[in-house]
Amino acid sequence: MPTMPEQNPLPFPDGQGPDGSRPPEGGTPPPPAAGAAPDQATPPLPIPVSAPNGRPGKTPLWAQLMHKLIDPWVNLDIEPEAPGALIDSRPVCYVLEDYGLSNALILDRACQLAGLPSPLLPLPGDPIRRKRAYLALSRRNASTLIPEAGATKTHSDSLARLLQAHRHNLSLDVQLVPVSIFVGRAPDKASGWFAVLFSENWALVGRFRRLLAILLNGRSTIVRFSPPVSIRDSIDEALPPERTVRKLSRVLRTHFHRIRESVIGPDLSTRRLLVDQVLAAEPVKEAIADQARRDHTRPEDAWKKAHAMAWEIAADYSNPVVRSASFLLSHVWNRIYAGVLIHHLDRFKEAAPGHEVVYVPSHRSHMDYLLLSYLLYERGIVPPHIAAGINLNLPVIGTLLRKGGAFFMRRSFRGNPLYSAVFTEYVAQLVSGGYSLEYFIEGGRSRTGRLVPPKGGMISMTVRAYLRQPRKPVLFQPVYIGYEKLIEGNSYLDELSGRPKQKESIWALLRNIPRILRRNYGQVVVNFGEPIALSQVLAERAPEWDGKPLKEDDKPAWLGEVVSCLATDIHTRINGAADVNPINLLALALLSTPKHAMAEADLIAQIDLSKALLAQLPYSDRVTVTPHSPERIIAHGLEINVLRRISHPLGDVLDVVDEDTAVLLSYYRNNVLHLFTAAAWIACCFQNNRRMSRQRLVGLGMQLYPFLQAELFLPWTAEQFGTRIERTIEVFIASRLLEQSLPPARSGVGEDDGGMLARNAGQTDEVFRLRAIGHSLQQAFERYYIAISVLVKNGPGTLGTAELESLCQQAAQRLSLLYAPAAPEFFDKTLFRGFIQKLRELGLVWPDEHSKLRFDARLDAWARDAKVILGRELRHTIERVSPEAARPEPVPDPSE
Repeated sequence: MPTMPEQNPLPFPDGQGPDGSRPPEGGTPPPPAAGAAPDQATPPLPIPVSAPNGRPGKTPLWAQLMHKLIDPWVNLDIEPEAPGALIDSRPVCYVLEDYGLSNALILDRACQLAGLPSPLLPLPGDPIRRKRAYLALSRRNASTLIPEAGATKTHSDSLARLLQAHRHNLSLDVQLVPVSIFVGRAPDKASGWFAVLFSENWALVGRFRRLLAILLNGRSTIVRFSPPVSIRDSIDEALPPERTVRKLSRVLRTHFHRIRESVIGPDLSTRRLLVDQVLAAEPVKEAIADQARRDHTRPEDAWKKAHAMAWEIAADYSNPVVRSASFLLSHVWNRIYAGVLIHHLDRFKEAAPGHEVVYVPSHRSHMDYLLLSYLLYERGIVPPHIAAGINLNLPVIGTLLRKGGAFFMRRSFRGNPLYSAVFTEYVAQLVSGGYSLEYFIEGGRSRTGRLVPPKGGMISMTVRAYLRQPRKPVLFQPVYIGYEKLIEGNSYLDELSGRPKQKESIWALLRNIPRILRRNYGQVVVNFGEPIALSQVLAERAPEWDGKPLKEDDKPAWLGEVVSCLATDIHTRINGAADVNPINLLALALLSTPKHAMAEADLIAQIDLSKALLAQLPYSDRVTVTPHSPERIIAHGLEINVLRRISHPLGDVLDVVDEDTAVLLSYYRNNVLHLFTAAAWIACCFQNNRRMSRQRLVGLGMQLYPFLQAELFLPWTAEQFGTRIERTIEVFIASRLLEQSLPPARSGVGEDDGGMLARNAGQTDEVFRLRAIGHSLQQAFERYYIAISVLVKNGPGTLGTAELESLCQQAAQRLSLLYAPAAPEFFDKTLFRGFIQKLRELGLVWPDEHSKLRFDARLDAWARDAKVILGRELRHTIERVSPEAARPEPVPDPSE
């Protein structure tokens, strides 16, 4: 038995593979096939001392005849465009992954097109004894039309003879050029449904199937040349002949595996093997034993439960199904959307190589699952494994999603430690296997348009899996997906109006397909945010981790902080890659008026102002804004039935189609609310004040910023937010929305330092636009005041956190009924929960020994500052509707 190969057996310069990459650290390559002939068994060959650079002669006659048959069915895409630049004047021997007549002919045609030596002519002296200048690492089973499992030969006698020839002829220096051939990779060029069944995949196929693949998909053939490998450098390492051939074969196999994985995706056809690996893991075996003890059953019965759970979870990726889906979806997108745009993908491609990528998109529609995978596949990137809710595991649909890479998870793991162990181990196997993942840390789809507070479960599983086996660095890739019109809009409207959520079913889906295909849902934009390297987060938040693998039961104290910081940072960077589409701008403007209507000239001016703020005060370099003019934006709103035009002699009026549309518009406004936070804060301060000192405006903004940051996932510190307020003030002054007067000279430092700011008097156009900007943030401050009012009204030590949330929600609902219709999220309990949590973090409230919230005079001072923002009438109404908790009846004293 030959000795085991070394851990870093790379004959390439600096330990690199032929594609410039390195094999996985610590990876064990497959051993050489049985029967491989040792190099020393090959006798020396009579080879000329100097080999010519080119090989004279014509392509053999048989090859010319075969080309006439095959060339009409084959169209080549050669990568790189000029492969000759990679190759010098030394003799060339091409290396293929598999032998096969079609591969040889395709390679020959590619070499002709690229001006390279023909592989069908021998090398000088014919050192590989095949009268050819190519060799392959494996051979298809040539005895049958149908391939058999295990019939693959993985060694190359020709490579062994070539190495031996170099030992006997010191002047011989042949360069090996690895060439990868893929028939039928490009899905956008597929000629029909049947073609996807014979597209390139990981299966080693026979002659008949290869013939069908060429006939059906040959016009979409990729031939990829890689940088050459010097055989002389391998010989100069002075290893034993047998080890040299094994070492070079192993590196070439690794190279071809990586190229194939990058082009057609990882080999995920081993669902059963992956399930077996999950069940064989030590944490799962312990969970199975614990389950058997709890149920008082045999371990075999608990194992069957675990096996059923793993089978329910696991994906069953199928490349033909993915290609088929891309073929179908290209028609669907063209039918229902006016276009699908993608931005910053090139920047992601620069950062991704060498990392395991975890895609973390915003979640606003079921289309998110399909859209991101489709776009990645269309652009030659491997589709990720996607964590999907078990509610989507519907008949037929669930099977298709599973074959597209979806794995299913239950909504809650609580009370089921066996399921938790199986699911956690499945994710760990994916991470250790280097597969890209996709999951939505919001947990479910956003019903309000805001990012839902993140849940750290999947992030924690990913981080723990990496800490157990830190093989490949992990890169979290935030993705913002923006829609102009949601397919689920009507169901969201029902839920926002208080109706119960409808359960997904195959019949509801089929019933809605005709309606979906008949409507225009506008444009979709997918923006890639700034990626987050897990290694960098660990270096900052867990400097005590030394990079060594942790044990499965280790739970370091810093893990919770790392997960929390990652979750918040992901949401912040999703918001930092927002797209501002026409519907976002229309919603910001129209929802600021009581009747959701504006004169056309006013609407144009308001949209112009919003676009000017975005241009002069960029939120980040990844935010994109529609290039359309206000007039074109209005026309687009009319086209997709969001607006209606009311003609009038004094000028046309544009309003929202109906009240339901107005509720949905609040969804699209909330998509981009965070981009206007500083501008909206300034405008809110002048809703009920005509004059205000610049210093006080900035100071109060910095004081309130932690609450806004927690709610809207803003990227700045309080000081940076203060600087942004200052810059926004200058834009408002330049736009004549505000005026500034310098303070009088004085010896001391007073409140007016920095000057006084004032808005125009009366109801001017500038005042109208200023109020419209502030309206979107006004309701956030109203919610804050509701929480403070309820807390103060009930007194310290009276309410627990859950009681306070419930009473705040009741007060907000009543306020919206009595005062004015509000956006649906106005009484969202989640937003009150986040505000109360931030109060606790800042120490403004704290729980006592009975878990009741206590506070001191600082909260009263904070409430007094709210008078700057909220009008007297609104404050009085909030205080009046704020409820008191029901107090228990006093128990009578039996002695009386």
